[in-house]
Amino acid sequence: MSTPAWSSIFKAYDVRGIVPDQLDAKVAWAVGVGFGRFVQARDAATKGIVAGRDMRESGPELARALMAGAASTGLSVTDIGLCSTDLLYFAAGHLDRPGAMLTASHNPARYNGIKLCLAGAAPVGEESGLSEIRAIAEEAYADAPDRPGEGLGVETRDLLSAFAEHVHGFVELDALAPLRIVADTANGMGGLVCPKVFAGLPFHLEVLFGELDGTFPNHPADPIQIENLAALQARVLETGADVGLAFDGDADRVFLVDEKAQPLSGSTTTAIVAKAMLDKHPGATILHNCICSHSVPEIVRENGGIPVRTRVGHSFIKGVMAETGAVFGGEHSGHYYFKDNFRADSGIIAAIVVLEVLSRSRASLSELRKPYERYADSGEINTEVADPKAVVAAVGELVASRGATVDYFDGLTADFGGWWFNLRPSNTEPLLRLNVEASDAPACAERVQETLGLVRELGGETAEA
Repeated sequence: MSTPAWSSIFKAYDVRGIVPDQLDAKVAWAVGVGFGRFVQARDAATKGIVAGRDMRESGPELARALMAGAASTGLSVTDIGLCSTDLLYFAAGHLDRPGAMLTASHNPARYNGIKLCLAGAAPVGEESGLSEIRAIAEEAYADAPDRPGEGLGVETRDLLSAFAEHVHGFVELDALAPLRIVADTANGMGGLVCPKVFAGLPFHLEVLFGELDGTFPNHPADPIQIENLAALQARVLETGADVGLAFDGDADRVFLVDEKAQPLSGSTTTAIVAKAMLDKHPGATILHNCICSHSVPEIVRENGGIPVRTRVGHSFIKGVMAETGAVFGGEHSGHYYFKDNFRADSGIIAAIVVLEVLSRSRASLSELRKPYERYADSGEINTEVADPKAVVAAVGELVASRGATVDYFDGLTADFGGWWFNLRPSNTEPLLRLNVEASDAPACAERVQETLGLVRELGGETAEA
């Protein structure tokens, strides 16, 4: 590989690229050096890091290279092996060590990436260290060995049982009912974590595509895309299950499907979990990102909580959680953050909290969800344009002239009173993401076409991604 295109693989809150064209063992080694030197500069008492990886075929080589890079700076390395991203964050908190996770989340098989955190699972993003790590990695790359990771000796630990026990601590186990659950783990890390977490609980669990396979032979591990829920929806109906769970590749995100096979948005799940957390922590602060439904802050206020709006992305949200003391935060994309989980996100913790709510309610999920769904939303619509930032600016100027209240807190949010949309460049992919919310489905569909029309008009050639 020629000199790496560092600017293309260092994103707003992680490293991600195509293997080996953009990300190979030498790059991973250099990032390990950058991470090692960065964490030691922040805290001279740092003695080691913890590392894990998902099931992608490139994972073992890249993980060993990254660990070798970190070890070359004098740090010890604890390898927890195959794990979900939320298990890695738990390890960083449980062991009080900085952590590195080799994963590209929901991206296709040809991608891999690196998510980093400090001891206690504190975030590392563009504004909290990733830029410094990149600068060190760029300099260190010239010294990368030809076979990074060869001969590396590390301590290995298995923390899966400890993580399962930790997840159980978020609910009252005696309150759980014998629900029938289907979990589609999409050949991702949920296939390892879900059976362990649900073992011994009164649920009947069936796992779809539980084999760990980083080629994703059944469907992409991206549950926010409705077409990737088809197998789960069919199985829920076939078995009469009470709920379906859909995890992404590194299993830190989850989406739910009710007994009628109808998906819940991330905003609906955020609202359900928010109320449950407020029941246990009256008056608490709850975070919601800028593309969550307006129903989320409404429900938080109605239940005595304090809603706080945030940018999209885990490093931003974890920072705001630390600043505000929030007990919970949710993203429309299916990430859910808990103060008692070292402020980190966990799909399976969110799932078990909803299962406790469902157990206590003795209602079906299709009934339980109704009070939390007050508006119609478009879901995320991705398009490609030549210059996403220029399109966002042009659309913002135009809709402001038409009477919308606009802000650029995270991309563009335009509120017309009866409906609103958010348009923002992706932090991880070359895409423009649109989310629209209106009073009902017909109005939402109309506003989607109207807004996409503006994007096409002002952005030139576009294509749905």
